[in-house]
Amino acid sequence: MRDHFKVMKVDLSNRKAEIVRLEGRDELAGGSGLAALVFNKFGHIDRPWNHPEQPLTLAVGPLTGFFPLMSKTVCSFKSPYHDQYTESHAGGRSALALAFAGLDALVVTGRASEPCCLAVGSRSLEIRPVGFLWGKDVLRSGKILRNMFKTASGHRSILRIGQAGENLLAMAGINADTYRHFGRLGGGAVMGSKNLKAIVINGDAIFDRPESKQYAPLYKTVFEQVTGKGMMKKYHDLGTPANIMSLNKLESLPWRNLQATSDPAAQNISGERFAKDALLRNIACAGCPVGCIHVGFIREKFMEDNRYLYRQVAYDYEPIFATGSMLGVTSCFSVLSIMDVIERVGLDVMSGGVALAWATEATQRGLIGPEQTIVKLNFGDTEAYKKAAFYLGTAANEFYQLLGQGTIKAAERYGGQEFACVLGQEMAGYATGELFFTAQSLGFRHSHLDTGAYSYEQKHAERDIDKMVEFLINDEAPRTFLTSMVACLFARGVYTPPVLAECLHVLGYKKLAANVNAVALNIRKLRWKTRFDTGFDPDSITIPKRFFKIKSWKGPVDPEYLKHLKKRYGERLRSIANEP
Repeated sequence: MRDHFKVMKVDLSNRKAEIVRLEGRDELAGGSGLAALVFNKFGHIDRPWNHPEQPLTLAVGPLTGFFPLMSKTVCSFKSPYHDQYTESHAGGRSALALAFAGLDALVVTGRASEPCCLAVGSRSLEIRPVGFLWGKDVLRSGKILRNMFKTASGHRSILRIGQAGENLLAMAGINADTYRHFGRLGGGAVMGSKNLKAIVINGDAIFDRPESKQYAPLYKTVFEQVTGKGMMKKYHDLGTPANIMSLNKLESLPWRNLQATSDPAAQNISGERFAKDALLRNIACAGCPVGCIHVGFIREKFMEDNRYLYRQVAYDYEPIFATGSMLGVTSCFSVLSIMDVIERVGLDVMSGGVALAWATEATQRGLIGPEQTIVKLNFGDTEAYKKAAFYLGTAANEFYQLLGQGTIKAAERYGGQEFACVLGQEMAGYATGELFFTAQSLGFRHSHLDTGAYSYEQKHAERDIDKMVEFLINDEAPRTFLTSMVACLFARGVYTPPVLAECLHVLGYKKLAANVNAVALNIRKLRWKTRFDTGFDPDSITIPKRFFKIKSWKGPVDPEYLKHLKKRYGERLRSIANEP
């Protein structure tokens, strides 16, 4: 147990590194709290997102490596979307790799003189030139990097960018160990701006088992709750794609750029259909016994010799919505093939799919044409979308370069702002109504997981502004503590505040364990203060008109209620940031 944070700070400009001791464990825990602390120490609120001095931070929590599903890493940076401080979260192996490298956080500043790969371990650091990887996609880069860094492959994590990050697109993500992603808000562009093609983390150290006699029984209890009572069974079986049919039934599944919220064709891209026809295997993040990552397959025929090439593509609900219903594509293999292209060029799948949906409707309305899109876009046209996804990720022309900076920026140039499906960034796949639209548009990460609004609104029809704002405010704080541990949010039903306090206590974090609720509020305050300090203004966030015109199971959206709910929530967030 460390009563401080151990941080490795690497400056790519001068190729130097140092280990920094940061105080604040009892006040900020780790993960999200540590990431905000790092930005306040090393970041610059008055410099742009791509300034070499701005930090890119990877942070884990005090329970990482000690309890199941403590498998996420927080990646924080100033976002190219809005030039404000933000976070993106990913699973895979990076969390355990960092922990077994003896680090609470890795902080990267500076800009390398040529494309490079940063490789770190508990006793090693290397900045290796990799100009030969520049221009290569995520999958090809990963294969080469695995051959370059073979040591301790089971404890190694490889983070890399594709062409989208190299082209500094705001919707460029960071691929984490092939099947997971720091997808949202442009972390890939931040790496690209630093000439950083990849980060390899080698978890080559060990740490001792906790001395407390209560540790083993508590671990067993948590493990049995996760695996033995069916609590997480849904995530292993169908996974989040089970949401397709339930949301479609609730008239809350976006179709064809949110021109509809339900369609009978949903059954063709349902979780059940994917599991029956396209599922190849389940895999898990390191430190997770659940196995919620569903990997499908696609095959392509080589016409000259009738052979087939099979590729594996991981899928979840959000990527299926973005490359399926949002584009009017209704074959699970077609969805996977579009997803595969977006993944390889290193785009965030949600942002890429929603952007192409806007471009399709803009084409239909005559605002843009083949001179912009190169290939004509029609809803349901799989082959056109595969080409367009490649053009988008590689910034093939001025239009795609602009679209890659965000759908709204393209709409400002070409028109169509009213049907751009953007809530801070391209929407997640929950057209449930006013509460979710407010929560994502003003959420810290513009994410459906910032609060439970997307889930709450599927069960509650009331439109009570005071009650809904209190729900959003009260729901965020415990989630913030979870992301500071850093726990998979699928396990939030297991890791309640009392359980987290018990886990922390047996590891020796007694002061932190005794103040879980107060620390959660402290972390939330610091995050929002940092966000506001870097320019966040709730009043500047506009919800496009398309969101005011939909109908869900509750009935049509109430425009006045939505406007007042957003305003009130923004006021509460500002008051949190300004708390003494």
